[in-house]
Amino acid sequence: MTDWIERAREAAAKLAVDAVERDRRGETPYQEVQLLKDAGLVTLLGPAEHGGGGQTWETAYRVIREIARADGSIGQLLGYHYLWAWAARLVATDAQVAAVEELYTKENLFFGGAVNPRDSDLTITEDGDELVYNGHKSFSTGSKVSDLTVLEGVLEGTEDHIFAIVPSRQEGITFHDDWDNIGQRLTESGSVTISGVRVPWESAAGYVDREFRPLVYNTLNVPAIQLVFTNFYLGIAQGALETALAYTRERTRAWPYGGDDKQAASEEWYILDGYGDLQAKLWAAEALVDRAGAAISRVLHAPREELTPEARGEVAVLIAAAKQRTVDTGLEIGTKIFELTGARASASKYGLDRFWRNLRTHSLHDPLPYKRREVGEYALLGAYPTPTWYT
Repeated sequence: MTDWIERAREAAAKLAVDAVERDRRGETPYQEVQLLKDAGLVTLLGPAEHGGGGQTWETAYRVIREIARADGSIGQLLGYHYLWAWAARLVATDAQVAAVEELYTKENLFFGGAVNPRDSDLTITEDGDELVYNGHKSFSTGSKVSDLTVLEGVLEGTEDHIFAIVPSRQEGITFHDDWDNIGQRLTESGSVTISGVRVPWESAAGYVDREFRPLVYNTLNVPAIQLVFTNFYLGIAQGALETALAYTRERTRAWPYGGDDKQAASEEWYILDGYGDLQAKLWAAEALVDRAGAAISRVLHAPREELTPEARGEVAVLIAAAKQRTVDTGLEIGTKIFELTGARASASKYGLDRFWRNLRTHSLHDPLPYKRREVGEYALLGAYPTPTWYT
């Protein structure tokens, strides 16, 4: 793991150089994704026999966090890529898994996904031995920087959901440049129109003779991506605190009207108190997130048939706890650092606001109170979250 985290830190150092300017420009991050590819991070989870890193999810989560320290948008893109690259393992047959992993690993391909449960499902129709996808999705993170896109829809006349992996660059996929939110500006999360995208029936993930064979393991997609969220939230919070600390050391001035005047801001009791409180809370969040990462990594890499509902539930609750703690801590850091850095730190050129904007934007993905409720039901009633598109 250590070598991969160091590799991620080297990439993050490059991303950090112009992070403020890049956030302001909001341009499609082609070069940034290429940096991830060149660093070998895109194929970190890919099989070693095909040139991949052969690493575990525990390592992947730490790598996401390191990248997000420098740029929350690029951390999100990498995290979503890992989840979609693992999508075949979550639902596909062994043969499909082998084909997908060989393809993306050997060719160093980057994933995006047009899967948003709050929208109407894409409509799938049959045309002989092919499935035809049509519809619109409000969000498609990764869009124009992706090589492959994960589609999900419902087969017409049934309630059967079917996942498929298709090339992103084709006439039937139109990515719209309509992502204009206050944070995570470089995630290419705009809407997409799917028009007549054809997929062979044999590529329908997890289907054998046109029937799906469910496993409890299939439901790990949501806990896995919820912890992806949590890790780039944590990386954003770490980046915010580190940036603020550096600013205070270099630029913040002591307050000369307090009656116990100090020579440097680093001697101010309220600044030391404030940073001490934030650092302690951040360390606590890190410990909980690492615990959750180790727990889900064990089940993600275990034989798929062995996962029980109880084991899945234990992991889901732990991730719900880690997410709520990280969001609360990260938002507090994103706000409090302005009190500790001083008025001049609010200048746009320093970009301290991007940390709060990034975390605030994505942490609205699904309501945090429901995560607290999941933990409360477990603590009080011993109940596990029921698997849904968001739990």
